[in-house]
Formats: sequence, structure tokens, C-alpha cells
Amino acid sequence: MTGASETSPQALEGLVVLDLSRILAGPTATQLLGDFGATVLKVENPKTGGDDTRSWGPNYALDKSGARTDLSAYFMAANRNKQSIAIDLSTEDGQATVRKLAARADVVIENYKPGGLKKYGLGHETLCAAHPGLVYCSISGFGQTGPNRDQPGYDLMAQGYGGIMSLTGSPEGPPMKVGVGIADVMCGMYATIGILAALRHRDATGEGQHIDLSLVDAQMAWLINEGTNFLTSGQLPKRRGNAHPNIVPYEAFACSDGHILIAVGNDAQFKRFCDAIDIAHLGSDPRFATNLDRIAHRETLIPQISARLASLPKKDAIARLQAVKVPVGPIHTVAEALESDQAKARETVVEVAHPDVADGHVKLLANPLKLSRTPVRYRSAPPRFGQDTQAVLDSLHTESDEV
Repeated sequence: MTGASETSPQALEGLVVLDLSRILAGPTATQLLGDFGATVLKVENPKTGGDDTRSWGPNYALDKSGARTDLSAYFMAANRNKQSIAIDLSTEDGQATVRKLAARADVVIENYKPGGLKKYGLGHETLCAAHPGLVYCSISGFGQTGPNRDQPGYDLMAQGYGGIMSLTGSPEGPPMKVGVGIADVMCGMYATIGILAALRHRDATGEGQHIDLSLVDAQMAWLINEGTNFLTSGQLPKRRGNAHPNIVPYEAFACSDGHILIAVGNDAQFKRFCDAIDIAHLGSDPRFATNLDRIAHRETLIPQISARLASLPKKDAIARLQAVKVPVGPIHTVAEALESDQAKARETVVEVAHPDVADGHVKLLANPLKLSRTPVRYRSAPPRFGQDTQAVLDSLHTESDEV
């Protein structure tokens, strides 16, 4: 098992997370918590067959007969180290069961529309009043307040509303979303940080709290330099394709046999860059002496660099620039990235045992965090729908009998 032995301690052992979320943002957060040892109880709706992403094909794990399982690649991306419980929240029995689970939980995370769980008696007001130490995290498209609070939240809509699409794509092309659900994933990251901060406060004071997080808020927060560029100057950022608004040259360039990436981070690097690819005259040109100069004369400089690199093979250009310590690199396909020597050395792909699938295991993207004392452990593969329902319900009855 990659990253740790079966006996390695984990930072969040003993923590119980009640996961009422689905799709990607909430499941990303709970998978991270599960990776570090938390017990994650994922509640799924039996009326719909569970998490929406179970049916988001076309790629699925196959069972031993070759038939498609409910383990879509999309679902497996964010649901390892969890137990799946089938509970219908629209029934009184289902609501009572969730309240019992909340009583033993440290964290509840949900991504219903604002107020959506209140009608079931499962909103943060009710559960936090009953359990003052509970950390309750609500994820929604636009947050619990504001004029758009009742609008649905999807990654695509968050990328559009939050501004990132206006920055992504070629200057002449249309606004473009990022190739993966980055607004969802980053929202899940922020949720994890907020939950850990709230748990730190709970452990110090006994007080739980409500975390209100939205996809759009999170997406605006990671506009980072482009957002701050606008706040500082009042000027709208432009789409620049692969180019950087604050550093030149910093983008993709075409060589004679494909593209490479070059990121010249300072003036000394620029001089070495020019010398290395035999355009030393540009390195000594006062129009390009500093980064600010290069930004001002971007339209003059970039075509000259492009013309020179177009005559060089990728391997040659990379070798020349690596030799003088100028940041340069390839543009990999997903296959090239995940099968690279670096990915293998860093154990970027893990195999996790699963008794229901044809190969006896599923391949997943590893958690990138490598902790020396409390490492990640891949305890269980993404669960089949409802596979742990009976075991969890039995444990509730056992606890009730003990009381």
C-alpha cells in the first residue's frame, strides 16, 4: 500500500464525518478527510441510485462478469475511504437515522440548496443546537445569503459567474472553462481547510460552528493575481491564452516538432535564455532589459522568440535551456503525465483493492500530500451504492442498546 503501512498513525483517526454531499465539491473535501483517517459516512439517496456521479459515464469499473458497475470513473475520483449508506431523507425514519448519525459525528457536510435540509429537521440550526460541538459545513452555488442564494450551483456556472472563464482561452477565441471541474475541487479544498480550522477551535473551546461556503466565493478567491491586478488598476484583465499577464516570456511556444513551455522568471534568466537559443541580441536590447520592459514590448518580443524556437526541435530546445537553468518543460498528455518516471517515483497512481471489480483493484489518483509522521492511507476503495448500510445501522442499534 502506497504511502504508509497498515499500522501507521493517521492525523484524523477517531474523527467521524457525516457526508450529505454529492457530485464533486463536498466529496472532494470528505475524501481528503478520509485520506487522513477520518471515518466518513456517505449518505446516498436510494430513490436516485445514489450520488449523481455514479451514472456519469462513459467510463466505469467492470465486475468479474464484465458487466458495468455503479463505480464510474467520475465517482471514484472523489469517494475512496468512505462508507456508503442508503437513506431516504424524505422519510421520518430516514431523518431519524441521520439525526442519530449526527449525534456521533464531529462534522456534517452538505451541499443542498440553502435551507434545503431545514424542512427535514437536519439544518445547521437544529443539529448544532442539539450538538453544540458539531462542525456543520454547508456548500452551495452562491452561499447562504445574497440575491442569488437560491440559484443552483454547478462548476460551469461558478466558472462563468466568478470570472475565470473570461481569462481562459485564446485572445481571439470565446471564453473557455478550465478542462476539469476546478471550481468544485478548489471549493472542496477550502471546505477542508475551514473544517480543520473549526475543529481546532472546537477542540480548544468545545464550540462547534457553521461554515458557509460557496462555489462562486471560492472561485473568486482564486482569481489571485488577475483579481488583484484589476483591484489595483481598475483595468479588466485580458485573455492571453498560455501567456502570463505579469511575466514575459512565460507561455507555450511551438518548436519544429511540437510545443514546449518556457517560464523566464527574472532578468538574469532572460539573458541566459537568449544566449542559449542564439538570440543574444534580444538579451542585450534595452527594450527587453527588465520584465517591465518586456511586458511593455510583448508584441515585439514574442514573435522574435517564436520565430527562433520554431526552427529548433523540442528535445534540443529543452536541453539547451535546462543546461543554463532556465525553466522549460514539455506539455504532456494525461497518459504521458501519469506514466512518466516522475509520476512513478512519486507514486501518483495507486491501486486500491476492490473485491467487486474484474481486476480485484481500481486505479486512482493519489493524494499529493506526503506527511512524514501521519501519512495518507488508502484504506478502502470507493464503495458500491449502499454497501455499508446494514453495518452502520447495526452499529447504531448496538449503541442504543448500550445506552
